[in-house]
Amino acid sequence: MPALNVLSNLFTTIHNNESRRKKECIVIPASRFSSDVLRVMQKHRYIGEFEQIDDGRTGKFRIQLLAKINKCGIITPRFSVRKDSYLRWERRFLPAYNMGLILVSTSSGIMSHHEAQAQGIGGVLIGYIF
Repeated sequence: MPALNVLSNLFTTIHNNESRRKKECIVIPASRFSSDVLRVMQKHRYIGEFEQIDDGRTGKFRIQLLAKINKCGIITPRFSVRKDSYLRWERRFLPAYNMGLILVSTSSGIMSHHEAQAQGIGGVLIGYIF
């Protein structure tokens, strides 16, 4: 399964369970890419603790939900972004200035667009959360 579908499944599962006011959810399959995305979401307090469960196949994540996500989704195609053009993408994908974050895959790993902008590095847009 391509990484894009794994990430889409992750965001869809989280959003659906958040909208149903669930306290936790299970996401299948688990991947290192998804784990990095979840770490960024946890760092910015969109989700609580998460753990990877080894089921002998692809694995799965158990994620604690904090009811703080209104919308999340992937960005396709994956646009390249320069270090000085984050504001343009923020206007396009987020509802208001400084509300939410855009996930960016950079040479330094996956991070929010705020971190990438502060470090002065560009990358590839992955998804958005608000």
